[in-house]
Amino acid sequence: MTEHSLWRFSRALHRAINERRYEDLEALIDEDVDWAIYGPIDMFPFLGARRGREAVIEVIRQIAEHVRVHRFDRETIMLGEESASSMLRYSLTALDSLKPISLRIAHFAQFRAGRLFNLRVLVDTFDLVEQALGRPIHLPKMASFA
Repeated sequence: MTEHSLWRFSRALHRAINERRYEDLEALIDEDVDWAIYGPIDMFPFLGARRGREAVIEVIRQIAEHVRVHRFDRETIMLGEESASSMLRYSLTALDSLKPISLRIAHFAQFRAGRLFNLRVLVDTFDLVEQALGRPIHLPKMASFA
């Protein structure tokens, strides 16, 4: 049995972020990759949609300039032959403030010939924004559930 593309991509992604080693990652991303991380792009400009390997590597460089990955736990995972989805919890450090960040994400990845060609990431943005601001966000009550 061969190793799933997700495992190779995941290792290369974390090496790229923590060690600035992009060469292994470049070989695992399709030239025409369709990539989107859904979140507040006004606060985190490296979030959002990108197309093409060069644009995605640039996003990963920007992420590497802002955080260091300490740990990640896969809470749930589903693997197909050329696809993968996971719920993950990350422990990060913001490099500018050295503040710890706990982040929960869901990702949906598709691979072609061992290369990532489609990625969608959903970030628990409310929690992320509270951590970035350093305070809770108080929203008005929208409805009453009596």
